[in-house]
Formats: sequence, C-alpha cells, structure tokens
Amino acid sequence: MPLPFSAPLLAGRPGSLYVRLMPSADRPGRRRPDVTGTELVGGVEKRELVIVEADPTWPQAFAQHEEQVRAALGTTAREIEHVGSTSVPGLAAKPIIDILVIVDDITAEEDYLQPLLGMGYQLRVREPGHRMVRTPALDVHIHILESGDPERDEYLLLRDHLRRTSTDRALYERTKRELVQSEWADMNAYAEAKTAVITQIKGRARVAE
Repeated sequence: MPLPFSAPLLAGRPGSLYVRLMPSADRPGRRRPDVTGTELVGGVEKRELVIVEADPTWPQAFAQHEEQVRAALGTTAREIEHVGSTSVPGLAAKPIIDILVIVDDITAEEDYLQPLLGMGYQLRVREPGHRMVRTPALDVHIHILESGDPERDEYLLLRDHLRRTSTDRALYERTKRELVQSEWADMNAYAEAKTAVITQIKGRARVAE
C-alpha cells in the first residue's frame, strides 16, 4: 500500500535535493497518468550509515551495471549516468553506487521497470516522476527519471562541480563525516540534513558555469 506522505520523499536520492512540491503534471504522449502519491516498498528502513574512503573500483561497478541496464532496456534508456558521491573521484562516500536512467515516459513501466525487475533489481520507490530500484545487496540504487525532468540537471550540476572543485569536495566530505556521527531515523533524514551545504555548493556551481 502506498504510504500517506504529503510530499515525495528524497528516498535516498544522491545529493540533488530537488524536491517536487506537487505531483508532476500529466504530459502529452504519456501512456497513462502518473502516480500521485509515494510508495516506499518495504516501508521506512533504518540502515547503518557509514562513510568509507573513495574506492577506485566504483567506476567499474557502475560500468558493470550500466551494461546490464543497457542490455535490459535498449533504446528505452535515453541516458545512463553515474551520479552521487561514488561518481566523484577522491570523495569519501556511502558505499552505494547511484545510477541515473532517463526514459521518455515514466508511466510506461512495462518498458523499463519490468525488464529491470527481470534482471534481479528490486523496486524500492514509486513516486511522481521518479522510480527507484536497487540490488538485493542494497549497494546499487538506480533512479529513473523522465526526459526533461529538471532533477536530471541538478544531479549532473553537483557531480561535475565536485569533480573539478577540490574545496567544495572537501567541504561536502567533511559535512557528511560529521553528519554520520549522529543518529538518523532513516537515510532520508540524513539526506535532508545535507540540504544547506548542497544548496551552497550548487549555488557556487551555477556561478562558475
């Protein structure tokens, strides 16, 4: 059953913190209306939050899953990007590979969700404009967005800025290390606690563009 949240969750999203305040509007060409609530499969989870040193094998892990996703989805996957902290060389992170997949129609789940579930990924989040599947080991999160969703640009803005700006990369890492010392009800609460510093960093990223 969908959980009665008043607004879509961050649901472990990697750092973009672009939050839809209202369900995305129906768009021409969609196969059906999008969902209007948030379904968090399995309910709220309290997971141990650990920041580890940057692992040079993270890009390889992304490449392996990128290959699997392309094999499953073909041209349905318009873009596949490595996002989140594990996509930034030298940045300590939670050991979770975040992958962004762009599709033309978020409501056409039969085109992308069923193939991904068939590959062994498990559905975790269904909410307006966003779906998320993950590995049973919980070490890979695949976020599916629709073409034209502004959150796509938010992910890449933060990633690319952190890749090239050592001072903000150090600030972000220091903030994360401080936050994991606290007790959090779930990963969403931890993600929300990073809002202020991410907003600052992205503000500087926009000026630098």
